[in-house]
Amino acid sequence: MRAAPTILHLDMDAFFAAAEQASKPSLRGKPVVVGGLGPRGVVATASYEARRFGVHSAMPMGQARRLAPNAAYLVPRFAFYRSISEQVMRLLGSLSPLVEPLSLDEAFVDLEAGGVADDTASARTAGERLRADILATTGLTGSVGLAGSKMLAKIASEQAKPDGLALIPPGTERELLGPKSVRILPGVGPATGEHLRRAGMTTVSDLAEAGEDELVRLLGRAHGASLYRMALGHDDRPVVAERDAKSVSVEDTFAVDLHDRVRIRGEVERLAERCVERLRASGHSGRTIVLKVRRFDFSTLTRSETLRGPTDALGVVREAAGRLLESVDTTGGVRLLGVGVSGLADYTQEDLFAQAELVEERGAEGAAPVATEAVVAEPPGSGSGAVAPAERYWAPGHDVRHAVHGAGWVQGSGLGRVTVRFEEPGSAPGRVRTFAVDDPDLEAGEALPLVRGSGPGPGPAPVAVPSVAAGRGDAPGLAAGPDSHPHHP
Repeated sequence: MRAAPTILHLDMDAFFAAAEQASKPSLRGKPVVVGGLGPRGVVATASYEARRFGVHSAMPMGQARRLAPNAAYLVPRFAFYRSISEQVMRLLGSLSPLVEPLSLDEAFVDLEAGGVADDTASARTAGERLRADILATTGLTGSVGLAGSKMLAKIASEQAKPDGLALIPPGTERELLGPKSVRILPGVGPATGEHLRRAGMTTVSDLAEAGEDELVRLLGRAHGASLYRMALGHDDRPVVAERDAKSVSVEDTFAVDLHDRVRIRGEVERLAERCVERLRASGHSGRTIVLKVRRFDFSTLTRSETLRGPTDALGVVREAAGRLLESVDTTGGVRLLGVGVSGLADYTQEDLFAQAELVEERGAEGAAPVATEAVVAEPPGSGSGAVAPAERYWAPGHDVRHAVHGAGWVQGSGLGRVTVRFEEPGSAPGRVRTFAVDDPDLEAGEALPLVRGSGPGPGPAPVAVPSVAAGRGDAPGLAAGPDSHPHHP
């Protein structure tokens, strides 16, 4: 534990949904839900307006639609979110060399290592400046927590949401944690929480009073001892700038079960291509190829093959994934497929020769050829397990550009028609028009930056878009920042 609150935790507010509201003026102040729109889709992020209806992340999309039938339901635009995340991470990097990203919208920062804070006042100043810089650069808001440890900084940022700053003064940790649920501590999920509840422990103070020996008896040496220290407010985990990845993987859940073996093989090849793209982007190669198959009855099978040497070659990964598929019975149907690579290593030139030799040997042994037939992705809601027709599919929320009307986004499509709202981040809410799905004047577009000059592509008129976070009250038990009053759209 540090004597000063120089560990910062940033969490962007309802990130995916807020980015959609900022880029689509007609959705500001309205409930927005981002996620998979098929029958098996789940909520990735819900705006604060949608959360008032009980919608939350990881909820089945069908349940979300019942709770908030009038919300806007959009397919994620991950490339767009990633571009905003890169801007935010650059701002964090300007504060300190020790930045530990947890996801696209969340990270820890060691302010002391960057020389920007060494006491309460300077830490608060750095946090407020970061919030202002994020708003000016991206047009979005983020919540900041400051404390002497990572655990408490994360708790503080959660208390500060949305669009606020909260600081836990050193020495007040136990008083703050005591009455809170055990689920607030890292490593306490639903199963552990229920196990502790049966033992009569529901609050953090209950854990502290039980003592280390009792927690070790209930949870084991490592987990019990760690949980006891955290219950006392002790957390010495450092901010780590680079965390080694153990594996790279991608997976897809399908709107309807896949039965056609050719289609399943094609999907595995497509997943292998995406997996290799991520592998190369991370600068690694890997030795073990993993195939994940979830069947119609929800049973999940995992098959793996360890190669002679590490690789990032698409042909090798695709061929191995195909061989693994041959060992899986898919007769009843497949609802999920995944391809991964583990046993990661830094890429070396020798990998090329090892894998080339391996492929050559398998070719000589008469290995089955890899299918090269192109497969068209099935749009959500399609009722067929066969290859989808070549008709263009327009995903709700995605960007388009019309030769006459300019930039817009897809509100919905079906029955051979697509409805587009033409507006940009800095414009007034735009007009809606409907076109044939194969209209030659309509094409997929690029996401426009939320703030002029903040990203690639033509800059829209505004200097910044209004904040889309809902108002909040000051976090109880925390020292709120001077400008942490509610903000309104």
